[in-house]
Amino acid sequence: MRWALSLRFLPFPVTHYIRLGSTCVIQSEQLSKLRGIAHGFLTRRGGVSKGIYASLNCGVGSDDSSDDVMANRAHALTQFGAAHSLNTVHQVHGTDVAQATGPWPAKPPQADGLVSRTPGIVLAILTADCAPVLFADPSAGVIGAVHCGWRGTLHGVAERVIEEMEALDASADRIVATVGPTIAQASYEVTTEFEKAVNKDDADGAAFFAPGQPGHVQFDLPGYVQHRLNRAGLASVGWTGHDTYELADDFFSYRRATHRSEPDYGRQISGIALAP
Repeated sequence: MRWALSLRFLPFPVTHYIRLGSTCVIQSEQLSKLRGIAHGFLTRRGGVSKGIYASLNCGVGSDDSSDDVMANRAHALTQFGAAHSLNTVHQVHGTDVAQATGPWPAKPPQADGLVSRTPGIVLAILTADCAPVLFADPSAGVIGAVHCGWRGTLHGVAERVIEEMEALDASADRIVATVGPTIAQASYEVTTEFEKAVNKDDADGAAFFAPGQPGHVQFDLPGYVQHRLNRAGLASVGWTGHDTYELADDFFSYRRATHRSEPDYGRQISGIALAP
């Protein structure tokens, strides 16, 4: 089955795959062990969009057909058991976190993180190279999700989600978190000025850069996100191990689309829900 063969695994088990029809859902073994919680990092497979958006493009901010995007989002919701609401936010690479107590009104809030203790709501993140992170404290019945680009990560958006989960009676030392498919270090070339900006604000940042072409370095975004989560004292932190840039058949990638001079790009969706 080509969809499985094209996915690269880490040398240790952190994920498994469920195929439902034409849809491939990546699941964290850490989160899968928790009762009463449904989660998944969906690939780009199994939707109705065409062309550069093929096929499960869930990004309302793309120039794809709105009817196709809505059909894809409706299909994505079915991958989370009996959940009845798919809640995404207007992501802006900031540090705001929204609490979901029910379906959003017509206009979603502007934020990059979500938390909830309400069953049946999928907290969902859209990405195309940035890191989606899913959180759960099963004892408190509290979940979270966050969109982690380099800027939001550096400015503490993941820590803000943890703080908001704790405000709902979660505890950092019980929270399990998994970083989903994101651009990996081998694919993420940045300038030395970028490196200086990160290191200026975080003394630990230097460990996540490797030498690159002259004037450039390679940044380890998933490693840096995991470092920030571990530094916050979480019970368990992992990464699914997938490079969105490298695996074109399975994931949308903003950087790959830019390098190919494509006019736009799709977004894959990742989500977590408490069972109703």
